[in-house]
Amino acid sequence: GLIIPHRRSSGVELPEWKQAHNKSHRKVRARVEHAFARMKTWKILRDCRLRGGGVGVAMAGVARLANLAHAC
Repeated sequence: GLIIPHRRSSGVELPEWKQAHNKSHRKVRARVEHAFARMKTWKILRDCRLRGGGVGVAMAGVARLANLAHAC
């Protein structure tokens, strides 16, 4: 499902649990955004648009490379 970060009302601070939820959301989103940035740097997205299922294959490849890099 879709996870949307909590927003605070003007002048009211978020409770601690909502701040913690937003923090974990930022960490996950940052990893996804970095993966997209890598794919753009390697021009994977540009080349995969020409094929039907190319983006899914490219995402799986980038995820595997990232996992291998983190395992070492």
